[in-house]
Amino acid sequence: MSTTTDDARSEQGGPGDEVAGSAPGEVHDVTFPALDTLRAVGAVAVLTTHVAFWAGDYTVAGWWGTLLARLDVGVALFFVLSGFLLSRPWLARALDRRPAPATGRYLWKRLLRIAPLYLLTCVLALSLIGDNAGRTPGEWVATLLLLDTLTDAPDPAGLTHMWSLAVEVSYYLVLPLLMWVALGRRRFRLGRLVAVLVALVALTCWWHLDGAGRVAEVTPGNQLQWLPAYLSWFALGIAIAAVHELQVRGLHQRWTAPVVALGRQPGACWALAAGLLLLCATPLAGPSMLAPATPAESLTKSLVYAAIGGLVVVTGVWAPSGGAYLRVMAHPAARHLGVISYGLFALHLPVLHLVMHVTGWTLFEVDLLPLWLLTLLVSLVVAEAAYRLVERPALRLKNLRLGRPGR
Repeated sequence: MSTTTDDARSEQGGPGDEVAGSAPGEVHDVTFPALDTLRAVGAVAVLTTHVAFWAGDYTVAGWWGTLLARLDVGVALFFVLSGFLLSRPWLARALDRRPAPATGRYLWKRLLRIAPLYLLTCVLALSLIGDNAGRTPGEWVATLLLLDTLTDAPDPAGLTHMWSLAVEVSYYLVLPLLMWVALGRRRFRLGRLVAVLVALVALTCWWHLDGAGRVAEVTPGNQLQWLPAYLSWFALGIAIAAVHELQVRGLHQRWTAPVVALGRQPGACWALAAGLLLLCATPLAGPSMLAPATPAESLTKSLVYAAIGGLVVVTGVWAPSGGAYLRVMAHPAARHLGVISYGLFALHLPVLHLVMHVTGWTLFEVDLLPLWLLTLLVSLVVAEAAYRLVERPALRLKNLRLGRPGR
């Protein structure tokens, strides 16, 4: 999540923004060019749902407004991508009976991809958006450390979307331990991996139905924006990675073949995903505005979003190499949008504040199309600049010698 530069090819970051290519000697030398573009799809979906909220379309546009609200499914796409791409080195090495990746090096690369642009975005939003003027030093520290979801303080203006980045970072931190539990030291056991993934899905179900409420009684924060609420999305990505690594080795074909066959039909996958998104536009997935969903509605939305994310991601893994779908998704221009997708995700809300301020448009009373076009255009320009001036320079530090030699 093979891009236009070597750095981008080997190490993209952000929500769902991980390694779409694979470094020789790390995992099988396979690239997934469509995943770059899918990252951009997720980022544009998140931008669109936020712009639609500010335009007021959630409440005045009927079913279309509700469908726009459900474009937050882009976050599910990010998380499934992260589950797939970051778990692959552990799965590949376990299947080849090689030592696991060095945790120190892995965490260093994650830090370089996430922290520089995140900190810049926070400083800009906290300093320049008027609604943040009264925030205390303690609230600044909580925001800079990605701890806002653990407090009862209102989310900072321009940074309300960063809860998903906090979930991503939580996943980054637990992944080495999770892979150790699922894979052991070297020998791959499919049953053990499946049991761990099922447990993660079960934990997510319990969290939505009961766990989050119990924890809320004793701790502050927004418990439905914590990692347990989304473990099923990451687990699905890990499962897809396992299927891929087994498939390329010709193992357990009875279990891998149906998934591979599905991924080779991108049209069918997208049609199914669209149908599930329409399902989420019904009351089954809860309200489209800010009213809290019931536990059953929350879980329904979570599970359906997981299915949508999985259906989309498998098209990027197994789409036929000679087909029109992959030719479009692998176009250099489309893939470059994936390269800058982290900046697009991180900066679009501060840009939205800027656009509303400069134009003088009124919240909930502006036409969606001009607001969307202007926000997208400015966000793309800013994201490109951020990639060239912040992200790419930071990536030059990624090959510092960390961890054990040869790992």
